[in-house]
Amino acid sequence: MTVIGSIPEIKYEKKPVPQEQLQREVDYIRAQRMLDSMLQSGLISLSEFNKITLLNRKSFSPALAQIMPEKR
Repeated sequence: MTVIGSIPEIKYEKKPVPQEQLQREVDYIRAQRMLDSMLQSGLISLSEFNKITLLNRKSFSPALAQIMPEKR
């Protein structure tokens, strides 16, 4: 039963992140920075940027890929 005005306690469990997952996250961020630089320099279009971003998300599997927005 929740009392109005009270904040429910959030319970969570700390889980270590495997080294491989951390490396994939770093690799994804690096790839996206390079991709963004290419977009800003006019080397690729926004459409190409978004297509490559989708491929990067599939390749690197970053933890929060499902909620990351597209550039518009």
